[in-house]
Amino acid sequence: MITKTKSLKVENISMIIACALFVLMFVAGSAMYDHFGSVSTFLNLFNDNAYLIVVAVGITFVLLTGGIDISVSSVVAFTCVFSAFLLQRGWPAFIVIPVVLLVGLLNGFLIGYCVQVFHIQPFIITLASQFLLRGMCAVVSTVSIPIENDFYKAAALSKLSFKVGRANAKFYLYVFLALIVVFIAYYVLKYTRFGRTVYAIGSNELSAGYMGLDVKRVKIGVYMISGFCAALGGVIFSFYTLAGYSLQNMGMELDAISSAVIGGTLLTGGVGNVWGSVIGVLIQGVIQTIVTYQNLNAWWTRVTIAALLCLFIVLQRIISIRADRQKGKG
Repeated sequence: MITKTKSLKVENISMIIACALFVLMFVAGSAMYDHFGSVSTFLNLFNDNAYLIVVAVGITFVLLTGGIDISVSSVVAFTCVFSAFLLQRGWPAFIVIPVVLLVGLLNGFLIGYCVQVFHIQPFIITLASQFLLRGMCAVVSTVSIPIENDFYKAAALSKLSFKVGRANAKFYLYVFLALIVVFIAYYVLKYTRFGRTVYAIGSNELSAGYMGLDVKRVKIGVYMISGFCAALGGVIFSFYTLAGYSLQNMGMELDAISSAVIGGTLLTGGVGNVWGSVIGVLIQGVIQTIVTYQNLNAWWTRVTIAALLCLFIVLQRIISIRADRQKGKG
């Protein structure tokens, strides 16, 4: 009960701070720039980052068990390149999409199997996977491959358009796919035995095993979920760009991990939720928008995100230490 109370305290405080930071940044941007505070700008945070929301949801599962997956950016890139390659050769979209999702799922299974059965450090095996898949992208093609498939074009352009005052706002349909993934992930983590086991493993893996929980199956499962979500994020990114390029999304694993951490997920595991990860993605979207309005180098987005990541890690550690002290006094 004490551990659960501590976890809720860390998660709630981190979520409150993340939400407050998002509101503060959005209000500040609205005060500094014309049209920044419009509904269109707010919706574009979802339109431009739908793929990252899906990837961040998948990596949240891994982080909750105390693991890490830095291969997700390469999975996204390989999904885009391989999809474009197959589509260019006449494969239909209803075959290409399941194939690339299966590749992501298989990659996650192999990572999870190596972590759990061979006891390889998650950072090492996911780093190896990152290099492998990024290399496979170059094997498939070193130049950008355009996607001319009708289904992909329809998915890229399908949107809900409406007027808010005098402004036109749009909400692309692939964003709904990302939100469906978020709702499913939230349900799985909160209301299923699998989700409760994920939190138990992150809190204390040894105790979870003594309680009779299937630690092996769940730890492999979270990496499969991460791989699947990364591949699905790649499919959405293919809709967004209508191209596949071997060097795209370099460093995106930092974006996904920092989104989860900024949203309240502890790197040590056991604390966090997918809605926090969504807030973390939106915060990054606001930062990117401000950098664009300021006409600064895009790398300032990375610098700011890295600084926020460090800040939230330190903040979470301080909250955890204070919770431990209160526990000792109790």
